[in-house]
Amino acid sequence: MRPHTVRRSALLRALPRLLGSLLLVAAAGASSACAAPVASAADSAGTAWAPRPLGQVVPAPASVRPGGSPYVLTGATRIRAIGASGEARKVGEYLAGVLRPSTGYALPVTDADGTDGIRLRLDPRAGQLGAEGYTLTSGTGAVTITARQPAGLFHGVQTLRQLLPAQVERDSPQKATWRVAGGSITDTPRYAYRGAMLDVSRHFFSVTEVKRYIDQVAQYKMNTFHLHLSDDQGWRIAVDSWPKLATYGGSTEVGGGTGGYYTKAQYQEIVRYAASRYLEVVPEIDLPGHTNAALASYAELNCDGVAPPLYTGTKVGFSSLCAGKDVTYDFIDDVVREVAALTPGRYFHIGGDEAHSTSHEDYVTIMERAQAVVGKYGKTVMGWHQLTGADPVKGAVAQYWGYDATSAADRAQVVDAAKKGTKLVLSPADRVYLDMKYNDQTELGLKWAGLVEVKRSYDWDPATYLNGTPEGAVLGVEAPIWSETLTDSDDIDAMAFPRLPGAAELGWSPASTHDWNTYKVRLAGLGERFTAQGIDYYRSPQVPWPAEATAAR
Repeated sequence: MRPHTVRRSALLRALPRLLGSLLLVAAAGASSACAAPVASAADSAGTAWAPRPLGQVVPAPASVRPGGSPYVLTGATRIRAIGASGEARKVGEYLAGVLRPSTGYALPVTDADGTDGIRLRLDPRAGQLGAEGYTLTSGTGAVTITARQPAGLFHGVQTLRQLLPAQVERDSPQKATWRVAGGSITDTPRYAYRGAMLDVSRHFFSVTEVKRYIDQVAQYKMNTFHLHLSDDQGWRIAVDSWPKLATYGGSTEVGGGTGGYYTKAQYQEIVRYAASRYLEVVPEIDLPGHTNAALASYAELNCDGVAPPLYTGTKVGFSSLCAGKDVTYDFIDDVVREVAALTPGRYFHIGGDEAHSTSHEDYVTIMERAQAVVGKYGKTVMGWHQLTGADPVKGAVAQYWGYDATSAADRAQVVDAAKKGTKLVLSPADRVYLDMKYNDQTELGLKWAGLVEVKRSYDWDPATYLNGTPEGAVLGVEAPIWSETLTDSDDIDAMAFPRLPGAAELGWSPASTHDWNTYKVRLAGLGERFTAQGIDYYRSPQVPWPAEATAAR
């Protein structure tokens, strides 16, 4: 695999982890997995593991009250899952799965209540916490996370992870004192929609790679996972009524690779996995442009009845469905019906961007009929912000991806739609498109929207970004990552980190916490955690990373 200028090669990335594992094995001798953790070099030297301050997490909590003695996780700790539905126990098992490898502790999960250990409480009376909020209280003897809904417990667990030493993220026993600072946190999200998008069409990513990104996204309290399933370069979901979409349209990718697609069972596996991390999957079938893979698969979808060749380049705007053919709407109905049936979430994304080869009249016709089909199958319409140039149905969500060079007229069109009731998800390309290059030396990524360093990605306010947008019109924030230049999980890591946590904070944290100078310090504190998780992130010079992280750049 080639090295990247924004990160070390995969081999170099792996060496510290491999050497550390060898040292741990040598020190551990014949001890079992549940024995006390073995010593690391750092601990042998007497390094003290001070608890991370309660407020030094990403996203920033809504309210923090530090004070009192810390909680210490030990070999005797139990995870107490308290709640009638069994959902608390699922979160408890998830937490145990995170903590056991690094601590070496058994950490049994029990339904029995008690005053000690890690207590995960579902309390339907905690209405002030809403569907995703939580409280976390830490002190001598116990850490208690309370939520009204299971998603809140899960989000609280992500905060607990960050309050423990970064070594907790490693997959082998570590020597550490597992302290959690004393005090309390009360936390609820700013926006209801907090998402990340993965483009699996330009380059295909395996189920395992998608799950890995889901785990990363979930750690920062995002709740939506948008899958871009179709484009000019590849169709990635099996459709029984149009089988060649996947078998032929999915057979390649950018650069001419072998491509791939998800069977219905594999797609459902992804959906279930996301749900286990409290993420709602939003499938996208891009219409009427970005459709060459479909047009190549079925000649009858073309106005002239001639199928174009498969496409492996990166140009946009050259393909279009045929507005004047009945088969176009049969196709849309079949695809939406089958994909919607596999997807329990609320939204169905119908694209609508860069339809440069579609006349305005044809665009309006196709998008209006597609919206009706989405409603027919019980889903809420989502589309890129060009949808506002047609007639968004009541309840539709427009995803804004414009940037500094976007015309005032285009921005005004989106704002006008918002004034008429269309909700907005903000994904400005020169802020939170995670595939944009950091600087001119960045090997991966594109730069058509500009160079996007970490500060620029973080330092904007969704509430005021589109001047004139009515209060309450912004549903949330989403960080897309397009894959023209990305081929594997290492590539995703290099471009998503460290910008992804900032996008998550924009969606979760109160506006009052939004400050680059304090954020960059909290972000720097995640560097060691990224490394422990095997993420070879971009060491931005704008962030005061620990000395060892800068040296490893």
